[in-house]
Amino acid sequence: MSDQYIKADQPIEAERPAYQSAPVYIDTTATIPASVKVSPFCVIQAHVTLGDQVTLGVGCVIEEGAVIGAGTSLGHHVTVAAGAILGEGCQIAAHVSIGSEARIGARTRIGEHAAIYPRAVLGEEGFIGSSASVGRFPKAAATSTVKAQTDLSPLKMGNGYTIGCSAVLYAGTTYGEQAFLGDGALVRERCTIGKNVVIGSGAAVENDTRIGDYTKIQTGSYITAYMELEERVFIAPMVTTTNDNYMGRTEKRFKSIKGPTICRGARIGGGSILLPGIRVAPETFVAAGALVTKDTGAKRVVKGFPAKELREVPEEELLQEE
Repeated sequence: MSDQYIKADQPIEAERPAYQSAPVYIDTTATIPASVKVSPFCVIQAHVTLGDQVTLGVGCVIEEGAVIGAGTSLGHHVTVAAGAILGEGCQIAAHVSIGSEARIGARTRIGEHAAIYPRAVLGEEGFIGSSASVGRFPKAAATSTVKAQTDLSPLKMGNGYTIGCSAVLYAGTTYGEQAFLGDGALVRERCTIGKNVVIGSGAAVENDTRIGDYTKIQTGSYITAYMELEERVFIAPMVTTTNDNYMGRTEKRFKSIKGPTICRGARIGGGSILLPGIRVAPETFVAAGALVTKDTGAKRVVKGFPAKELREVPEEELLQEE
């Protein structure tokens, strides 16, 4: 290994004379085409491969074995850890950290100060807002029913996703294509999120939960652990779901913790509360502010505190059969 200003496939000193005196470290084993633009104070370690027209801002660190696709642009002080792969045409803003062996699909845009954790797999055509944390590993409290798992699979995200600013997404969860997560959304580990799912700003989805295709969860709602939302469910703002009838007391709770099951096409009104283990039947309409304490009937409107059946859901509001 040796210090040098620029290493390229062909001489480039004449093209970029301003860099001739800049402190840059490039390992001799790195592969860097002449069209690459390297700013001062960059470090490019062994066996790195950069594609044509890559641009590195000031102070970037590209660790051993990383690959950056053609046309990708890195802002100032970006770190790409060992073995990470970035696809073609990505735009990475300043102070982003990309973990070891992460996979970033082509034409992804990442905002400032975002963190992509090791081994995360992100599809193409994605957007990640500033200060988001994607693929982080959980740390449970000593008294939590959820125990730390050291062998979680990496986060996997389908194509065309949007992740808002300051969202926090844990490892061990998979997302279908076109997922949308609003600013400040939280999704815990071991969840399965379908395609075209919307999880609104400030909403929280706890661990071990399944969310079906085209389901929408609005701002500030709380989706508890160990529950299921089937396809095309609608959750209005500030809905609360629960899973522990013992509220943290007795050893019995560990065997009986279970969130609600919300079946296909059900709609849950703003501010509603769903108690542990209940089943909201297909096409149920839960009115705003209801307290749902027991299973509901299919295609029925329920309202009240506690909720009671009121009438049938109008035919014109029902989903068409697939």
